[in-house]
Amino acid sequence: QVQLMESGGGLVQPGGSLRLSCATSGTIWSGVLMGWYRQVPGKQREWIASIAPTGYSTYADSVRGRFTISRDDAKFSVALQMDNLTPEDTATYYCRRAKGRTWDISDYWGQGMQVTVSS
Repeated sequence: QVQLMESGGGLVQPGGSLRLSCATSGTIWSGVLMGWYRQVPGKQREWIASIAPTGYSTYADSVRGRFTISRDDAKFSVALQMDNLTPEDTATYYCRRAKGRTWDISDYWGQGMQVTVSS
């Protein structure tokens, strides 16, 4: 049974930083696509960043230049460094782990964790 365990969420002031982490347990292999999404109440879940097995990363326009995604294949984990946070970044954040090199409906998801940006 593969499980994704997220950590690092919480409350931060505008302009501050947070680092989200997502660790994987279970029988897995490392060469897969991983990413982060977020969701606010009443809206669809939004993709924000992905990182390929090669390390190539892509970002949504809303976070490019402020967020950095990284991966540690030795630990089967993915992280999201979030800098210069704004109240608009307040959401529940989810990590996603593909079963291969592309997204699929059967991918693994974390349970979600709250990030609140407020003074």
